[in-house]
Amino acid sequence: MELNVYQNNYLIVFVFLCLGVLLPVVALYFGKLLRPNNPSDEKNTTYESGIEPFHDSRVQFNVRYYIFALMFVIFDVETVFLYPWAVAYDKLGIFALVEMLIFVAMLLLGLVYAWKKKVLRWI
Repeated sequence: MELNVYQNNYLIVFVFLCLGVLLPVVALYFGKLLRPNNPSDEKNTTYESGIEPFHDSRVQFNVRYYIFALMFVIFDVETVFLYPWAVAYDKLGIFALVEMLIFVAMLLLGLVYAWKKKVLRWI
């Protein structure tokens, strides 16, 4: 009986995986069938508003903006890891405290490195 329960768990995961793939595919297919399709020269231009593009649409950005945004995401994810740890701190004990201190120290080391490289300066 134990093996049957174990196989049922995989069956449930497989059913949800199939539904997760099948439902969006069916929805997109029905959307393609039901939408109006009236292509014209104006709709096939770069901008549907009718404005003619007057130069290349690719603009070069400074990579510093992307690094700044990536740093924000890293420290935002840090709070996601810290919150559950803080809530369950009483049950986790000293080992979890040491692990979290190592985690925060590594993040602080990365922040100091980014600060030394002047990544955090907004230009």
